[in-house]
Amino acid sequence: MNYTRTAIILHWLVALLIFIAFPLGIYMHELALSPTKLKLYSYHKWIGVTVFTLSLLRLLWRTTHQPPPLPSSITRWQQRAARIAHYLLYALLIAVPVSGWLMSSAKGVQTVWFGLLPLPDMVPRDKSLGELLKTVHLGLNITLLTLVVVHLLAGLKHHFIDGDKIMSRMFFSNKVKSL
Repeated sequence: MNYTRTAIILHWLVALLIFIAFPLGIYMHELALSPTKLKLYSYHKWIGVTVFTLSLLRLLWRTTHQPPPLPSSITRWQQRAARIAHYLLYALLIAVPVSGWLMSSAKGVQTVWFGLLPLPDMVPRDKSLGELLKTVHLGLNITLLTLVVVHLLAGLKHHFIDGDKIMSRMFFSNKVKSL
């Protein structure tokens, strides 16, 4: 049994955005202050707000659409680890963008989604809070990246070593549930 088309689209869209946002964040951070750096920061924030929005939609979808059950061949501890990892991934997909938004607010730089929709500052301008939130944002990003790598490696292990085809549930096929 596979995930729904909506779940698959949201999964891969968020994954793609993360794989763009993380290296962009590392690259832009090292640049000297310039119009290019400011533009890249805007793109990074746009991606973050989009990840946040899509993750909320994904969580809403998940509350009304149960994921397919794990194969019975998967051990109990692996099922529990998968469930915990998924909860942590969802939490981080919310926490990382929120920490970036908080950081921008504390640093006095408003987040404007796609250059059109100004988002309210979540905290007052405070330099020391901004630096603390920068550290928090980096730590959450490293945690997210680590968990994404573990998630990917576990999927590859199940697919290629265990042969249980668990990864195929997140790809389109003629067996994908509609919507």
